[in-house]
Amino acid sequence: MDKISPNRRSANMRAIRSKNTKPELAVRALLRRAGFVGYRLHRPDLPGRPDIAFIKWKKAIFVHGCFWHGHNCKTGTRKPDSHQDYWLPKIEGNRQRDLRDVAALAGAGWNVMTVWECEIRDPFLSDRLTNFLAQHPQRS
Repeated sequence: MDKISPNRRSANMRAIRSKNTKPELAVRALLRRAGFVGYRLHRPDLPGRPDIAFIKWKKAIFVHGCFWHGHNCKTGTRKPDSHQDYWLPKIEGNRQRDLRDVAALAGAGWNVMTVWECEIRDPFLSDRLTNFLAQHPQRS
């Protein structure tokens, strides 16, 4: 049973952002520090509206919350305390949509990287981002 009142839980859920989240801002800061600028945000013309897109290089980065996108980590495998009949299919639907979006981008010639919320504090994340983007020697 949920320890928070239904009204409070509803208010909490409404307050959760889908764009410019703390993990997304952290990834963007890592990119800037590594010298990668000129990316575009949330492009509606691309499948899945990648959080970060380097159009010229056809590189897309999604920054996913572990719970919302069903990541295989402690947070991502946690079941919601209430309304499981709604949330479990919703999260599974998010996972399936994510797979479709990555496949659509790959089919259009894009390389895609997903950064999970639980990886934000990983000291090697900056290296992973650089390696993902470094196939293009020029930076815009």
